[in-house]
Amino acid sequence: MSNLDTTPQPALRGGRQAVPGQPVHELLEPRLASLGGSTQVRRLLPNLGRRMVGAWCFVDHYGPDDIADEPGMWVPPHPHTSLQTVSWLHQGEVLHRDSLGSLQTVRSRELGLMTAGHGISHAEQSPREHAPLLHGAQLWVALPGAHLDTAPAFEHHADLPTLTSRSGLHATVILGEIDGTRSPGTTYSPLLGVDIALAADADITLPLQRDFEHAVLTMSGTVRIDGRSVGPGSMLYLGCGRDALGLHADSDCGLLLLGGEPFEEKIVMWWNFIGRSQGDIEQARSEWTAAAERFGRIDGFDGAPLPAPELPPLPLKVRGRVR
Repeated sequence: MSNLDTTPQPALRGGRQAVPGQPVHELLEPRLASLGGSTQVRRLLPNLGRRMVGAWCFVDHYGPDDIADEPGMWVPPHPHTSLQTVSWLHQGEVLHRDSLGSLQTVRSRELGLMTAGHGISHAEQSPREHAPLLHGAQLWVALPGAHLDTAPAFEHHADLPTLTSRSGLHATVILGEIDGTRSPGTTYSPLLGVDIALAADADITLPLQRDFEHAVLTMSGTVRIDGRSVGPGSMLYLGCGRDALGLHADSDCGLLLLGGEPFEEKIVMWWNFIGRSQGDIEQARSEWTAAAERFGRIDGFDGAPLPAPELPPLPLKVRGRVR
C-alpha cells in the first residue's frame, strides 16, 4: 500500500527514550486519509501522540465500505524501501502485483507480506469482480539496520495458525508468536501481530511478553481493556510491562493486537521510504523518479506509477517516538 499524502513530512522515529516501562493507556484517535479509488482510511500510526509500536510504524484501518457499485481500492504502482507491508482483511479481497512478478489475490484472514528491503514496487486494487464489502488494515514494519538492504520478497499465507477457546475467542496469529502458536510469516525483529475475534460478553486473558510494548486496534464492535472502552477505528496503546491482556467484549468484535520489542534504532520515514538518513530518502526518491532498476517494473496494471512528491525544502527535524 502507499502513503498517498502529497506533502509528506520526513521525521525521525524509533529509539527507546519515550517507551514507557510500565503499562499505560493512550487512546490514539485516527485521522482520515485517502487510499485511492473510493477507499478512505483511518490513519492510526504515525499519530500525533505516538509513532511506533515495536517495529510497527504505519497502520491504516479502512471500511467496512460498500463497494458493490464502486471500483474499491485502486493504488497505482509505487515504491518501498527498508520495510515490510502487511495486508490484512476482514471482508473482501485485494489483488497484489509487484516488481518481482507476484500476482496474488489476498482474501479475508490471509496474510499478504511483502518485504521491500533494498527496493521493490507494487500496486494494489480490488479485483474487477469483487465482494460488495471491503474492510481491512494495511500496516508497515520497519526493518532493522542489518536487514535494510535485504533482497525483496513476497509471501502469501492462506492458512495461518489459530487459537480458540470456549469462552468466545478465535485468534489468528498474523506474525510472531503467542501462547506457543507461531505464524509462518518472516520477521526481522521481535514482533507480534494477532487478529482477535470475540463473541459478545466474552471475557478472555491472553499471555503477553513483558518486554514488548503493545497496542490494540478495534476494527469492529466495542471492547473493554482494563475497564477502558475502545470503539471501532481507535487504537489503545498499552506500553510495556504486561504479562497478560484481559479483554471483555461488549458486543461481537474484531481486534488487532500489535506488539514488539521497542525499536531501538532511529529511522527516517518519508512518503513510502524508510532509511537512516535524509540522504537515504533523497537517493530512493531520485531512483524512483528516474525509473531506475532498483524498483523494477510492474506488468499488467492499467495506470501510470505514482510520482514521488517533492521533498520539503527544510532539513529533517529530529523527533522521537512521540510528539
